[in-house]
Amino acid sequence: MNWLQTLGEWYTRFSPILDIAILAFILYKAYDLLMKTQAGQLVRGAIFIALIYGSAYLLKLSTLQWLLNILAPGLFLVIAIVFQPELRKIIIRLGQGELFQIDNKPRLGQLEAVVTAAEILSQQGRGALIVFHRKMNLRNIMETGTRLNADLSSSLIITVFAFSGPLHDGALFIHGGRITAAGCLLPLSEQQDIQKSFGTRHRAALGMAEQSDAVVLVVSEETGAISLAFESKLYYDLSPAEIQRKLKELLDKNVRGGGSRREEAEKHTDAAPVTGND
Repeated sequence: MNWLQTLGEWYTRFSPILDIAILAFILYKAYDLLMKTQAGQLVRGAIFIALIYGSAYLLKLSTLQWLLNILAPGLFLVIAIVFQPELRKIIIRLGQGELFQIDNKPRLGQLEAVVTAAEILSQQGRGALIVFHRKMNLRNIMETGTRLNADLSSSLIITVFAFSGPLHDGALFIHGGRITAAGCLLPLSEQQDIQKSFGTRHRAALGMAEQSDAVVLVVSEETGAISLAFESKLYYDLSPAEIQRKLKELLDKNVRGGGSRREEAEKHTDAAPVTGND
């Protein structure tokens, strides 16, 4: 029975480390889940109220404490009503196991499907605007289009950008290896040094790259050029191999480097950015 006693001693020694590691993981995933919804505003509001209450307690502001104690039950009820849609989404995400999803980036085969669709659209003279959603919350932009939550495939992407389709003029969003929305309206770039030959799609791709951390693939309807926009820059007319390599690098959450993300991107991209300021 000595081995059981030894095992118990080892567990007693390392259980605090395991306890802290599990707690840190849960807190991190909970924070990540909150940031994907508007519930982040709820957290900031709760922290603000807690700071006010703490200040009132430390400074012995009895009137303010009395008022907050009266309002507290009502505040919880108001929060539950106002943020009911967000709370419901959080519960749904928990039920879907999103809290324990380690990696949401598209798989290599899915990236190949996107690049294949872009090549076909380019050959057919059809434009496309595809946004790869990363960390930043883009819900307000996605809600300008139509929610899909569909499996990612080249045939579906080609269908979305068909000339006769109702969604072909907007942007298609990809997140977690799925097509989440289509027909979305993107913000246009405010940069003044954009080439005059660029149309609305390229301006929208660059605008999205300026205002978020998303990576945007754009296919020109006029020239068939396939380009990428990220980190407030537009890399014009890249080859399919370059597009796929760059998408894999940018969407890989495990990529770490000594320099910044932008420096790593430019170091491995053959084409120079045609727009954007450093």
